[in-house]
Amino acid sequence: MLEPGNNDQLPPIPGKRYFTIGEVSDLCGVKPHVLRYWEQEFPQLKPVKRRGNRRYYQRQDVLIIRQIRSLLYEQGFTIGGARQRLTGEEAREDVNQSQQIVKQIRGELEEILKILRR
Repeated sequence: MLEPGNNDQLPPIPGKRYFTIGEVSDLCGVKPHVLRYWEQEFPQLKPVKRRGNRRYYQRQDVLIIRQIRSLLYEQGFTIGGARQRLTGEEAREDVNQSQQIVKQIRGELEEILKILRR
């Protein structure tokens, strides 16, 4: 996600379930209007909206915002480049999860086969 060197500059994320846009702004060093703009540009960023269209971000959203901030501000990516980078990382994570599930199922099936052969 975020490089450890960049993580030192930002405050730690508290152990809360939901964060307001103001709290996320402080945690990520990004102004609220920028966060609202990024919601339009990055499909991964979907805060929960409640009464009065108020946004509530979860911990995963804060981590994604910090990653977007790093890609744009420190690594020099464009919005489009950062979007592609995030999409590529999600695809790799999905493939890794799928491979792990297949290995687990295969192992369980082999155990069942051993039991049936007895």
